Amino acid sequence: MKVAVGQLCSSSNITKNLGIVYKILNLAVQNNVRILFLPEATDYLSQNAKHSLQLSQQVKSTFLTPLLDHIRTLNKATYLSIGIHLPNSTTSKVENVHLLIDPTGKIVSQYQKLHLFDVDVPNGPILKESNSVEQGTEVTPPTPIDQVASVGLSICYDIRFPELSLKLRQLGANILTFPSAFTTKTGDAHWEVLSKARALDSQSFVVNAAQCGHHDVGTSDKGNVVERISYGDSIIVDPWGTVLTRAKKFDDKDLAVDSDGDYYEVIYADLNFDHLQKVRTNMPLLDQRRADVFGEL
Repeated sequence: MKVAVGQLCSSSNITKNLGIVYKILNLAVQNNVRILFLPEATDYLSQNAKHSLQLSQQVKSTFLTPLLDHIRTLNKATYLSIGIHLPNSTTSKVENVHLLIDPTGKIVSQYQKLHLFDVDVPNGPILKESNSVEQGTEVTPPTPIDQVASVGLSICYDIRFPELSLKLRQLGANILTFPSAFTTKTGDAHWEVLSKARALDSQSFVVNAAQCGHHDVGTSDKGNVVERISYGDSIIVDPWGTVLTRAKKFDDKDLAVDSDGDYYEVIYADLNFDHLQKVRTNMPLLDQRRADVFGEL
């Protein structure tokens, strides 16, 4: 199965971000990709919780509905995995969601981020995703595609919690995907090793689309430019832990832009499910797991 990952640098301009998604999607379709994976927060990145809530009110009308319509007009065979925001119906927060959209423009699976990135480092940065995001409450069952693939949805920080990957594997997943906007520090230290670890312990393909670069989210109320940088390095790893392909990092010198000034890149891989089955047969980890000691997933 041929898959692709689109890497971009989303801004707070939802319409501009959608235009870049169209460019990536059209490339994937031209290359006969069965599934295209895009990052977390493809619709927008914001300055703060208040800004995110304001932007989320626009996502359905100015991003999601036009995107679904565009997919329908393409009339091709490409699925789309994408991370966006939606306003929560009962709180003043947003939902960080991961959608899987089929080639007819139908949302066939939706996952709401379970693990929120709340970090309070003594004498260091305080990052509280829970200030603006309402956490999810359940695992979304994997979605089968073509009787060979089964796609399990997660988001970014979820990659640090292996029990979610193991649960998705138990439910039948053989592709795990963690669309992300990793910080540069944690990305440099952990992104590749976490991607490989989740591939190894679940014996699945891990397909991770990442935001990359300096995001234009505007200026604060005081007129200061708000800095947000994402690590990049979108990556596809096979069940043996081999990196099949990867994209550039935020500090690479050749992050080229197109004639519109837009940065994006698309990477491709062919997923060999016979290889996956061989890995699982030769080392039957799920069968050997000690549920009597560690409990059921």
